[in-house]
Amino acid sequence: MQSKPWPSEWLRGVLALAVMRVLVDGPTYGYAIGVELEEQGFGVLKGGTLYPLLSRLEEAGHVTVEWRAGDGGPARKYFALTAEGHDEFVRAAREWSEFAQLTTTFTSTRPAAPAATA
Repeated sequence: MQSKPWPSEWLRGVLALAVMRVLVDGPTYGYAIGVELEEQGFGVLKGGTLYPLLSRLEEAGHVTVEWRAGDGGPARKYFALTAEGHDEFVRAAREWSEFAQLTTTFTSTRPAAPAATA
């Protein structure tokens, strides 16, 4: 999918949810998370954005971390959702869906033309 340069404040609002969505499919490492999000249209994520977020998810008890031997390379840090993380994903996805619908309805029902000035 072609990536669009989304405003950074929009991405900050949804990035944790998107990362948890990737992890719903199973444990994976940081680079693969970034590739998946890029392929889904979120754009290229810098490590300075992704890894601190993964650390916050770990501190919140939503993600566990495990070092695994690499295939012919260095070990990789794998991230997996905890049961609490999965519950948080389900809750946040439901709330995000409601918020996105509210936003879409609100912004699509407003008049496009500015009021006339005297």
